[in-house]
Amino acid sequence: MANVPENLHYSKDHEWVRVEGDTAVIGITDHAQDQLGDVVYVELPRAGDEFVANESFGSVESVKAVSEIFTPVSGKVAEANDSLTDEPEKVNKDPYGDGWMIKIKMSSSGEVDSLLTAAEYEDFTKAENE
Repeated sequence: MANVPENLHYSKDHEWVRVEGDTAVIGITDHAQDQLGDVVYVELPRAGDEFVANESFGSVESVKAVSEIFTPVSGKVAEANDSLTDEPEKVNKDPYGDGWMIKIKMSSSGEVDSLLTAAEYEDFTKAENE
């Protein structure tokens, strides 16, 4: 079973959100990186770019496929994890730590409430795999 930390929020597109004040740290889940296989390239937005919830903000390329990544919350990009340009494998090795993708200053922190809990996300991925 994939690693699903309790302290995060999850989307049905397999992104996670860690809330730090009015900022959301976003990445893809352990389940997502496992399904993708070895990540070889990550395309991320620049600081200052603005997105609405569920909008594509970049892509992850693996040996198997290219997948879009979506922001679960609306806001302005405060920081992108530029280290993934040279070390995209961080997404596979540490998806919830060094493999984070962007930090967004949220325009509405209430959007987080509509995301899945760890238990709900585990149920969702089990149902998806059946």
